[in-house]
Amino acid sequence: MTTVKPNKYWTPVIIILLAIIVIGGIVAWSKYRGSQPIEISLPPSQELQSEIYIGGAVNNPGFYSLKAGDSIEALMQAAGGIIDSADFSQLRLYIPQSGEEQQPQKIDLNRAEAWLLQALPGIGEIHAKAIIDYRQKNKRFQSIDELTKVEGIGVATYERIKNLITVAD
Repeated sequence: MTTVKPNKYWTPVIIILLAIIVIGGIVAWSKYRGSQPIEISLPPSQELQSEIYIGGAVNNPGFYSLKAGDSIEALMQAAGGIIDSADFSQLRLYIPQSGEEQQPQKIDLNRAEAWLLQALPGIGEIHAKAIIDYRQKNKRFQSIDELTKVEGIGVATYERIKNLITVAD
């Protein structure tokens, strides 16, 4: 029987191949960095500085400053809070086109406090109190022209402020 003697070169070749596999594994493992955080880079956002009109079932409808990060709740509080009959199932947001004319802020005769009524031209402390007294006596104003029924407020005063006042729906 003849015995086959392994070639004397096989041992060094196997050792070299094992060394290559081990070194390749170490190199691959060193380049792997598990679960590095992903960095997302966003362009800087424009600083929002504007005005928003808040109307409807709020105590003081009108224009209020709007800044980035303002919540709807904060805006409602700026408008004096909401009234009890507010319906949150339908909120509206209107964004005007550039150059669109803004309407003046109107004062609600049925909700305005005396200090706000006094801001109207020709309405001082006495007339503001008369408006509030009339409102309390008659529950509410049905239309803005009913203002002429308030003692001390005539047609001339009404004509001067009719574009600045409103009554809640």
